[in-house]
Amino acid sequence: MAAQINPSILSADFARLADEARAVEGADWLHVDVMDNHFVPNLTLGVPVVESLARATDTPLDCHLMIEAPDRWAPQYVEAGAGSVTFHVEAAAAPVRLAREIRAKGARASMALRPATPIEPYEDLLPELDMLLIMTVEPGFGGQAFLDIMLPKIRRTRELIDKHGLELWLQVDGGVSDTTIERCADAGADVFVAGSAVYGAADPAEAVRSLRARAETATAKASWACDH
Repeated sequence: MAAQINPSILSADFARLADEARAVEGADWLHVDVMDNHFVPNLTLGVPVVESLARATDTPLDCHLMIEAPDRWAPQYVEAGAGSVTFHVEAAAAPVRLAREIRAKGARASMALRPATPIEPYEDLLPELDMLLIMTVEPGFGGQAFLDIMLPKIRRTRELIDKHGLELWLQVDGGVSDTTIERCADAGADVFVAGSAVYGAADPAEAVRSLRARAETATAKASWACDH
């Protein structure tokens, strides 16, 4: 099973976003963190920047909305050019309706869970999604240390996905690096957001290739993948 690497532009040089996007054109997606200084204590970028990025790169955009009222704003990110839009279940008023609206507009619908949010109450929602994001740090800032205590949650989520026979991507975001990505893959993740591990490297494109290789090697040995 192929691992997907999504470099996070939160760790890129914001003065050179178009160049930074092109520097990782071998990546599967470009991860765009949208923060509103309300849902999380940080303020990043919004719809106009996503529109500009969509014109500047052929790499599809994976927009992660760490914002309040995603029911109102998420559809605008699809219209701006995002190929995948992630909303936080903690902030969504009607997650099923929102996921269906994102899909109806032509993007992949994804739902994110903060570290303290359990997956089990949302089992019945999984068929409405194209991807589930397990945060492996508290959302809001890049460069945080990976939370190993999230590995059992990743495993439980993979078990639920397999239980229902879903073609649902399982993404992890936060502290993903060459020292943590194999543990995430072994636990069941197949989409990996990497910020400083990519943009902090001398050669971001090579960092993407290296991370993908590590994830695919770990996946090939993982018990969950062997059952497929």
